[in-house]
Amino acid sequence: MGKNSKIPEADPVAEGVVIRIRALAPSLSPAERRVASLVLEDPEGASARTITELARAAGTSETTVIRFCKVLGLPGYPELRLRLAAESARESARDGDRGRVVGSDIGPDDSMAQIVEKVAFADARAVEETARQLDVEVVETVSEVLAAARRTELFGVGASAFVALDFQQKLHRIGRLAFAWVDTHAALASAALLGPGDVAVGISHTGMTGDTMEVLAQARDRGATTVALTNFPRSPIAEVADYVLTTAARETTFRSGATASRIAQLTVVDCLFVAVARRHYDKTMGALEVTFDAISGRRVAASRGRR
Repeated sequence: MGKNSKIPEADPVAEGVVIRIRALAPSLSPAERRVASLVLEDPEGASARTITELARAAGTSETTVIRFCKVLGLPGYPELRLRLAAESARESARDGDRGRVVGSDIGPDDSMAQIVEKVAFADARAVEETARQLDVEVVETVSEVLAAARRTELFGVGASAFVALDFQQKLHRIGRLAFAWVDTHAALASAALLGPGDVAVGISHTGMTGDTMEVLAQARDRGATTVALTNFPRSPIAEVADYVLTTAARETTFRSGATASRIAQLTVVDCLFVAVARRHYDKTMGALEVTFDAISGRRVAASRGRR
């Protein structure tokens, strides 16, 4: 089975050009990043500007704007304007003024009701946008690799560690040999024992977590297949991954890297888990039944403690 390219070439039309810009922004040149910032700050306003106006506002040249469009997979600036205008219209029709208010950052004077509404909006949007831009072919391929794996190693640091543990619990529940490591020394030692037929999955929102990259590199050197789950497809972790899966979580005031990104990562994990379970349907159903019976006796009866 041939391995997919490290950085999936996404279709900006299918996934949404704004999502694509946000994902690629950290890997752009400084001048291109200024263009990206202007577009992300006001997509609708950017769509109304000529290429000369946008270049001037970003303090760069028209050539840079054209190069920025090429990086996005678009033939030129007219196509970018059309995509931005269309997406802005769809967003406005779907969310209206409420979407713009709820989608804004949390402020010090926000009420509890506003905080709840904004957090829920950010989490729901992270799930929707992650699903929209997820490369289904890569998900299918990774699920095949996981289903055939002799052993699966999962690693993440901080908030990503909880996602790794969740994935391990899911795979273990259906009889798949999987281990989640949150300690770098333990992860490196375990990765050193991997080989062909094994899979290592590294989870990092930024794609720049050194510990996670080191574990994946170790696993890859030993012949294991490596998978990266990150918000930024051109981040450094892609260099040590055979397959890259991406999320689409937005940064907000209080580090959505540890909030909305976790929800987005869990969405991808759930898709992979269901795809793996589907490939071993009878064995999966049997394992779920056995494990359910094993723990059902630990539940407290509904009438217990009542008078």
